[in-house]
Amino acid sequence: MQSEDVRALAQRRAIEPHIPALRRYACSVLRDAAAADDAVQDCLLRAIDRWHQHRPDNSTRAWLFAILHSTMMNGLRKWGRRGIQLAAEDPASIEELAVPARQETQIYQAEVLRAVGRLPEAQRDVLLLVTVEGLTYDETATALGVPVGTVMSRLSRGRDHLRELLGGRGTEKQARVPHLRRVK
Repeated sequence: MQSEDVRALAQRRAIEPHIPALRRYACSVLRDAAAADDAVQDCLLRAIDRWHQHRPDNSTRAWLFAILHSTMMNGLRKWGRRGIQLAAEDPASIEELAVPARQETQIYQAEVLRAVGRLPEAQRDVLLLVTVEGLTYDETATALGVPVGTVMSRLSRGRDHLRELLGGRGTEKQARVPHLRRVK
């Protein structure tokens, strides 16, 4: 009995720190706070149920993001078959994700969020995982189930597409697009 308590405590300590990042990613992809909470809850339940499949030598963070990504994609396919459409933009989610700032900065942040939302799904997922959640290329590849080269390619195309979507407003605006660093 005592070893089960120790195991459960170790599980909780490994998973808990990643919950805010999982929720942030789910809100960014699903654009609905309630759906994001449901997806994260499903992810956490699956992680706990399948904890025996987790390998200690692998990143717990990448493993959790892989489960969450799979959960969300399955949910989106299911919702698509049922004809349920997600809201194009949920103001409550944007407010939860945004940090209070000056009006100009808030307007620019909203423009960036809209532009990120218009990226193709594959590019958006890679961009969010690498830039917002700070996953390495290897962790992102594991989370999405694609080769590292694909991550790098999607990230490059996503950055270019994002610049294009935000372009036409002068170099000052383009300079504010975050420069992505190479993470190994």
